[in-house]
Amino acid sequence: MFIREWRGRANQAEAAKYPDYFRREVIRQLREAPGFKGGHLSRRADGDQVEFLVLTRWTSMDAIREFTGSVAEHAVLDPGAMATLVAYDHSVRHYEVLEDLS
Repeated sequence: MFIREWRGRANQAEAAKYPDYFRREVIRQLREAPGFKGGHLSRRADGDQVEFLVLTRWTSMDAIREFTGSVAEHAVLDPGAMATLVAYDHSVRHYEVLEDLS
């Protein structure tokens, strides 16, 4: 199993927009992706901004590449998600899961 890590930022005043979009659109897209096993959306206040951390779990790097295209490290963002954020990672990090405590 692999974890995919991505971060984005929003202004405090607009911070509710990304979680709303995530729940409305992103979850559906992820659940339709072969090899997707679950994930987390987290947030933390950072001055006048809010940072969002998205961690998703995947069965394999091949499943991730099927979702992202040939370059697994590219972030997958559509215009709707980008419109809710002031900054975001253009690339992601992947981690191989060594222990799963769920």
